[in-house]
Amino acid sequence: MPQKYTSEQFWKLYEKLSPELKDAVSAEETGNQIYDVCKRYEITEKLDELSEYVGQVLVGVLPPADFQESLEKDMGLKKEVAKKVAQEINRFIFYPIKSSLEELYRAEIAPPAQMKVTPPANEKPLAPPGTDKYREGVE
Repeated sequence: MPQKYTSEQFWKLYEKLSPELKDAVSAEETGNQIYDVCKRYEITEKLDELSEYVGQVLVGVLPPADFQESLEKDMGLKKEVAKKVAQEINRFIFYPIKSSLEELYRAEIAPPAQMKVTPPANEKPLAPPGTDKYREGVE
């Protein structure tokens, strides 16, 4: 389960968001879509919890790739229900702001540094020096 954030911590994260993500977090339409999904799958008692997870994705705390798993494990939804809920949330809330979410998570998760492998000094190179007689010429 993602770490619980205080209201103050959440708002600090919110302030760093792009305008598009800020709009998505606070939009009435986002709340309506979450409510509609809860109603459709008869999980209205989990509305607040689902809203919290959607908010965590939008502020950069919960990667979208982990969203469905959190619905299953942390919210206790059955796998099939969690899959359908995640698909609808992805389609109606996350997909319209996909580029902003990608940018947010790319900034949060830096790619690993490239490792440079150097062969030991006493090893012979695999290919003998000189020209490769099997290589075609470039025109």
